[in-house]
Amino acid sequence: MLLTTVCRTTSSGGNVHNRLIRALALIIIALGLTSFAQSPATAVVDRDCGDFPSQAAAQNFFLANGGPQSDPHGLDSEGDGIACESNPCPCIGRGTNTQNPVTTPPPPKVYRETGNVTQIVDGDTLKVRLRTGGVVSVRMLGINTPERGRCGSDEATDNLSKLAPVRSTVQLVSDPSQAAKDRYGRLLRYVKREGGYNDLSYRQAWNGYTKRYVFGGKPVNRDRDYVRAIDNARSNARGLWASCW
Repeated sequence: MLLTTVCRTTSSGGNVHNRLIRALALIIIALGLTSFAQSPATAVVDRDCGDFPSQAAAQNFFLANGGPQSDPHGLDSEGDGIACESNPCPCIGRGTNTQNPVTTPPPPKVYRETGNVTQIVDGDTLKVRLRTGGVVSVRMLGINTPERGRCGSDEATDNLSKLAPVRSTVQLVSDPSQAAKDRYGRLLRYVKREGGYNDLSYRQAWNGYTKRYVFGGKPVNRDRDYVRAIDNARSNARGLWASCW
């Protein structure tokens, strides 16, 4: 409209009027571009868990954008204040900025002792004087020989006396799947004689002087080996399998 009016009122002005028209046209175009440039983009980019390298990165974004009260990007599908729980760690805890990396608990402690046999109590128990000092009772793991007065008790005790004579040196090792001591204060250990058999529990089983022993429903780590040895002794009627069981 403005251009038409200018054209009509200046048609006799020749070149001067033409220059004025071009100048006004340029001003109008510039105003239009300025108005367009000042219109902000309102599009919002949606994010998902795959956009973040770790759970911690997703959690920081989640908290910075209204979480845990608001979750416009749907990063907290369970609504528990933790974004993208399936993402790899480093991780951040429940709706807080405190990092809680997943850690592996340390393995159970394995106890090892060395000493000399001072007494054979029965087929699965002996006393040992430790190199570190003191005499301890040791209950051998995974086996159960006859109690005193029962058929085979003396034979099982005699056999252990041959396997680990008094004054012989033995090494004791705990089983991380079992307690370190029983309710009587005895050490629960695998027993190895130096210069002799590696596992006296296994040897008692192989020779036929013991049955399997499981305490609290949890077999020892070497249970399968002991079971095979016991089965072999029973099949071949060795030891007490020929006379008591």
